[in-house]
Formats: sequence, C-alpha cells, structure tokens
Amino acid sequence: MGVIKTVTKSEGVRRMLCWLGAQYIRLVFASGRWTVEGGAGPDAFWREGRPFILAFWHGRILMMPYCWRRDKAIHMLISQHRDGRLIAETVGHFGIATVTGSSSKGGSQALRAMLKSLKSGECVGITPDGPRGPRMRASEGIVQVARLSGCPIIPCSFATEKGRTLGSWDRFLVAFPLSRGVFVWGEPIEVPHGASAPDLEAARQKVEDSLNAITRRADMLCGRDPVTPADETVAGATVP
Repeated sequence: MGVIKTVTKSEGVRRMLCWLGAQYIRLVFASGRWTVEGGAGPDAFWREGRPFILAFWHGRILMMPYCWRRDKAIHMLISQHRDGRLIAETVGHFGIATVTGSSSKGGSQALRAMLKSLKSGECVGITPDGPRGPRMRASEGIVQVARLSGCPIIPCSFATEKGRTLGSWDRFLVAFPLSRGVFVWGEPIEVPHGASAPDLEAARQKVEDSLNAITRRADMLCGRDPVTPADETVAGATVP
C-alpha cells in the first residue's frame, strides 16, 4: 500500500491510472452480456425529469457508470481520501460530476452542494456505507439528504458471473470482461420532510435492507456467493 500511495502522489501517474481504469470499465461492459431488473422505476423518473438519490454499496461501485443514462446529469458524493480522488477522476471519464465530502461527517459543504443539485433537477449518487464502512451498513446521512430535498432514494446494485471479490473492507467486486452481468434496481424510498428520529431510523434500515436484498439478488442471478454485511460495530475493518 505504501508503494501505491507514493505512486499516486504523481498527478501524471494518477491521471494515467484513472484513464486506464475507465477503459477497463468500458471493456467489461462492452464485452459483457447485460440485463437490467427493476429498471422501470428509474426510467419513470428519468422520463419525467424528476431527480432522485441513487444509492449503491461501496463494493459495487465499479460498473455503476453503466447503470446510468448518459443524457442525465448526476453528482456522486466522493470522500476526500486518496481512494476517493482516484474514483472521482475515473468516473469523470463517463461525464459524472463529483461532490467531495462525506454523507455522515464533516459534510456540510457537500450536503449543500447535493441539495442544490437535487433542487435544480439533477440527481446525486451516494454510497451509504462509504468511505470506510462498516460494509453494507447504511449511515443516516443518505436519509437526511432525502428528507431535506424531498427526493426519493432508489437503490441499485450489480453483479457479474465472472469476477473476483477482494478481501478489502467493502468486499469490492472486480468484474471481468466477457461475462454475463446484471443491474438490479430497488423500489423508491421516500423520507417525509417532517420525519421524526424513529422515522429516520426506519428509513435508514429500509435503505440498508433494500440494498442488501438487491445485492443478494444480483449475486444469485450471476451464480455468485453472497457477500455478508459487516458487524455493525466494526467500522472499516476486514470482517470474514
């Protein structure tokens, strides 16, 4: 990891790595056989020009640029960590803008930027277990954004038949080319503006449960072993 950190300090090297990453994502998608399940939900919002909050787990970020319609603007919330900068530059090759910050801490500026985007009719994307976990456990930040903006949360996940699940905290799925793949969308989740603390917790749990359900569904459709959510008390740790 020390070598990677040193290498990516070079702006030129970082840009090259992000470009290569984007080309790899394009190769995986172009060479694969992809299907979409539950896509009627986001299609209706896109067709009607209604903004929403895209939610997906950190470990399923790789192919997310291809769950999205290229003619629709989206701003992804990216952490200020080194990994976040790499992700931001990589998805930038797909025309995806980024907001720097965290959905759970130190994110007042990011929150204002996301609310501005949503109120102007553009969508935002959030990994509710990022940037450091616990894996597949949703933070409250995403439901606060939904409450304040009045926009629903729509979960999405993907899986591929060929690929490798890394031993990282998020169990990152590296999809391989020439594979069968699927995007699975969940139902929209509304959070009332006047939601109480128990209401917010119920909405947070609903986001978490929905994301875990569609991730299991995607893995099942591709014949993959399901990934187990981390212990809620172990933030950012590698849990078997």
